Amino acid sequence: MRILIAATLAASLFATDLLAADAMGPLAPGKAAGVKNAQEEDNTVLWLVGGGVAVAAIALVASGGSSKPAAAAAATTTATTVTST
Repeated sequence: MRILIAATLAASLFATDLLAADAMGPLAPGKAAGVKNAQEEDNTVLWLVGGGVAVAAIALVASGGSSKPAAAAAATTTATTVTST
């Protein structure tokens, strides 16, 4: 489980570096950084992916990872015998 989480984290850190490479080059000095454009962009996909990750994490934590079978109730029987002489 730890290996899976570590691999996912490493992949996400690597992917963010690739996605952060700006195709237009660095920002021009003295110009606006484009905050208004970033605020106006549609980020529905980001919310859906984030929600899916949150639901998956909650499901994983809720499952508890326990693989022990449920304890069965022990059945007890008593037998009495009567002998006559």
